[in-house]
Amino acid sequence: MLKKIRTILAAVVFTLITLLFLDFTGTLHTWLGWLAKIQFLPAVMALNVIVIVALIALTLVFGRIYCSVICPLGIFQDLMARLRRKKNKYNYSKEVKWLRYPVLALFVVAALAGVGSLFQLLAPYSSYGRIATMIFQPLWIMGNNILATIAERADSYAFYSVDVWMRSLPVFIIAAVTLVILFILAWRGGRTYCNTICPVGTVLSFFARFSWLKVRFDADKCKNCSLCSKNCKAACIDYKTHTVDYSRCVVCGNCIDKCKFGALSYSSRPDHISRPSSSSPVDTSKRSFLLATALASTAALAQKKEKLMDGGIAELEEKVVPQRQTPLTPPGSLSFQNLATHCTGCQLCISECPNHVLRPSTDLMHLMQPTMSYERGYCRPECTRCSDVCPAGAIKPLDEMEKSSIQIGHAVWIKKNCIPLTDGVSCGNCARHCPTGAIQMVPSDPDDEESLKIPVVNENMCIGCGACEYVCPSRPFSAIYVEGHEVHKMV
Repeated sequence: MLKKIRTILAAVVFTLITLLFLDFTGTLHTWLGWLAKIQFLPAVMALNVIVIVALIALTLVFGRIYCSVICPLGIFQDLMARLRRKKNKYNYSKEVKWLRYPVLALFVVAALAGVGSLFQLLAPYSSYGRIATMIFQPLWIMGNNILATIAERADSYAFYSVDVWMRSLPVFIIAAVTLVILFILAWRGGRTYCNTICPVGTVLSFFARFSWLKVRFDADKCKNCSLCSKNCKAACIDYKTHTVDYSRCVVCGNCIDKCKFGALSYSSRPDHISRPSSSSPVDTSKRSFLLATALASTAALAQKKEKLMDGGIAELEEKVVPQRQTPLTPPGSLSFQNLATHCTGCQLCISECPNHVLRPSTDLMHLMQPTMSYERGYCRPECTRCSDVCPAGAIKPLDEMEKSSIQIGHAVWIKKNCIPLTDGVSCGNCARHCPTGAIQMVPSDPDDEESLKIPVVNENMCIGCGACEYVCPSRPFSAIYVEGHEVHKMV
């Protein structure tokens, strides 16, 4: 019963949180956004004391069920381990202290020192977010596009086509390598990553040692058949000494399910206590109900790329990303430093951005954190999707009025690339599409009112949304681009 309860809850949580990353319409966040906020590291970065205390209390009562029911990377490892059909495939092994605790220390130092790249590489929620965003979401969108094509032929608008594009090749490679490593570790040893590398698992292990409910032995009933050790994905059960390493046990229930003699139970009683023999089975209904109630309540808290065409006739050359001296960070991030300090690199904001503006940074020190660029769209003043979904407090929640008043950067005009001067034709795209009226067209020759007009930027009114950069027809280098600000301000 314990295993069934855990499996059902884990399947529900994993499916819903994966859908949260796959969703490109923004409709699921209203219902599923809490799943990101009950993850341990985002809660720590957001200083969400209620969630942190709830997860620690949960561990002190029930053990490390967070790792097997709430953490998507932990559940994902279980799925990959199940692909190996071999029976009795695990064995007991001692705790790898020489690796486990130095990794945790390195993780803490990286977090305090602001080395975001290392911090995000080790964070379990962020690792799964990269895999879901960089690998699973493009496949999901391709499937959607196939349905959109079928629906279009049936004169239906139930689906619409969405571009599939490479947001960041380095981050895609990191996600792919992470997936391969996880698969190999899960295939061979089950929960090897959780119990040797994962810093969250190590932190929770300190509390799990003192949990009230644990998987316990009844030595009088044990026949030393070793089935419990051979089915323990955490490799934490030593059947010879009738002991369980509770720092690594994730309360999956496999051992209890496989024990044929009733020697294992999930209870609060001490180990090695003899009980009168009885032919009737042990009544675990109350215990299972208690666990199910606790887990359920915690869960409740807790295309092929198309060519760019001009009017369907001429193929347009793609724009080159400008070299910005200061990276652009999303409205609500307050400053580049605030984002770097709080962001866990989970990629949720990137997967949710409807305007194709956010993408992972390729800067080595801030690799995988969101940055902005306007080759495929611009940051619409009415869109607050990234601030709505951020679970770590790196992007503060905004309403539409605040969003349209935050200056994240300012537009810079590049005279040598401007079409009125290079091609001798009128343009004015940047001024027509500026939502704040920060760009005005003035005569290129001050002494001739009839001369072709060029843009002039009022930096005090510009909010850095990138509409001008996006619509500029100059190729491959835009004639106007947005330079980021270290610290955002209201205009």
